[in-house]
Amino acid sequence: MTTIPETKSDVTQYEADFVIWVEQQAALLKQGCWGDLDVVHLIDEVEALGRSEKRALRSQVIRVIKHLLKLNYQPGAFYYLNSWRSSVAEGRTQIKLILQDSPSLKPYLAQVFAECYRDAVAEVVAETGLAEPVFPQKCPYSPAQVLDLKFLPGAGEASDG
Repeated sequence: MTTIPETKSDVTQYEADFVIWVEQQAALLKQGCWGDLDVVHLIDEVEALGRSEKRALRSQVIRVIKHLLKLNYQPGAFYYLNSWRSSVAEGRTQIKLILQDSPSLKPYLAQVFAECYRDAVAEVVAETGLAEPVFPQKCPYSPAQVLDLKFLPGAGEASDG
């Protein structure tokens, strides 16, 4: 990769006040002042945007799976059921919005789904005290079920995996 030299003033502004730097870079782009852009940091920030969207998607998928697991494997904790259902609904809404903005993330969701499940199980174990072997090795819900606004596991759906 070719590195583009930075000027001291760009680096200073980038480090000193990120918001002002962003506003300056946007103004330079609008004006077509390509030579005045802080290209090195712009590249970093554009790449970070993609990582951020992926991280947000993963976070919401983990959230939904975690609360589906709690609904499925901890149905006796009735005082939390409405909160868990609400969290599932909110998470699904966030996933829908992320995928509407970035449809190219749909294949990424399929790639990381199993890892999201493992992370969700780890969080449920830490939060509930349930033993990890209680949960199946493979996610008991399909990606379609995780995204389905109407799907909630029934109390009788828990299995040994």
